[in-house]
Amino acid sequence: MGHENFKQMRKAMVVSQLRTTDVSDPRVIAAMSHVAREDFVPAASRSVAYSDRGVAIGDGRALNAPLATGRLLNTAELKKDDNVLLIGAATGYTAAVVAQLAGSVVAVEQSSKLATKAKNNLSELDNVQVEKANHSDGFAENAPYSVIIIDGTVDAISNALVEQLQPEGRLVGAILDNGVARLVIGHKASGNIGYQYFADCGGVALPGFEQAKSFSF
Repeated sequence: MGHENFKQMRKAMVVSQLRTTDVSDPRVIAAMSHVAREDFVPAASRSVAYSDRGVAIGDGRALNAPLATGRLLNTAELKKDDNVLLIGAATGYTAAVVAQLAGSVVAVEQSSKLATKAKNNLSELDNVQVEKANHSDGFAENAPYSVIIIDGTVDAISNALVEQLQPEGRLVGAILDNGVARLVIGHKASGNIGYQYFADCGGVALPGFEQAKSFSF
């Protein structure tokens, strides 16, 4: 499939999936229009790279659906001075998008295979750092972060991530509630996070939080 075909598919994703929902931040739309999602999926999956669901990338994992990621980024209100912790780097797609919007990104991936792919895919971006670590552990070495993005659906949000968020920082992610992925944003104050639910949105499962003892519905 040619470059122009993918360009048209990317445009269709923006029009049919992002603009028809609450993805209203023009910077998010521009970033997702710019990053070639097909370059972050296996060759056999390139034709469905822009479908409205997760795309299998191997090791039992999938790229989060464009709409789920778009809504998280829209709500995060990323700024050029943000230091972002991205949980679930996968093959690097969302990190590449976030790199257009924020000052720096630490992308954590617990699968060795996917972390290696992400590092290769993001090697030309000087404001992205990929770290192999357990998702629920985050990456304390570069903390605190002004924004934490959990790019997938988890059972609960770990205390370790809350601790790595700076005061007044914000966290966005999807939490499984009775089988429904609920998108939430949390704001940190006095060492705790208060969460607000803002949408139901299907997202791919992100492993590593099964034992998390922090927030869940």
